[in-house]
Amino acid sequence: MEPVRVHEGRAVPLDRSDVDTDQIIPSDWLKRVERTGFGKGLFSEWRDERNFVLNDERFAGATVLVAGSNFGTGSSREHAVWALMDYGFVAVVSPRFGDIFRNNSTKNGLVPVQVSEEAAARLRAAVDEDPNLIVTVDVERLLLSAPAAGIEESFPMDDATRERFLEGLDDIGITMRSAADIDSYETTRPGWMPTT
Repeated sequence: MEPVRVHEGRAVPLDRSDVDTDQIIPSDWLKRVERTGFGKGLFSEWRDERNFVLNDERFAGATVLVAGSNFGTGSSREHAVWALMDYGFVAVVSPRFGDIFRNNSTKNGLVPVQVSEEAAARLRAAVDEDPNLIVTVDVERLLLSAPAAGIEESFPMDDATRERFLEGLDDIGITMRSAADIDSYETTRPGWMPTT
């Protein structure tokens, strides 16, 4: 997992609420055995609509998705997070996230930025008006901002999750911080016990 301290980038205004993981990455994409290539399937059923926001060239290359409330509800598939990241998103801004989606995001390196309904709506409108608007997700200070639009709002994140992002630690990375203790234990472990 790559560290995320301060990310600056352009955004995509997804003015839809209650977006579930089946809409983020439809089930026919779940047959893949690797974690790459899911970006092509991101919102694939909606991308058939000519006016869907990801089909708008003005937002090509954006790295922050600004969604409506209840983003990532539904099933627990990690594929939704993989699809967003594979497409190029570093952060998703929403007034509310599905709990499992938020957890999957933090364990895979996608920053879930939870802000008020008002801030999310203002940011979507500002990005729609100016697709080149720079949005800053500051994990160090837990602050979302778009200075050119006069938007600044703090967002919540517990200390352990914040440390994951700042240090670039997934579950394995956290475990490997204790590698010396694990090695020490293994040298004193009785030989008759099973090994891996």
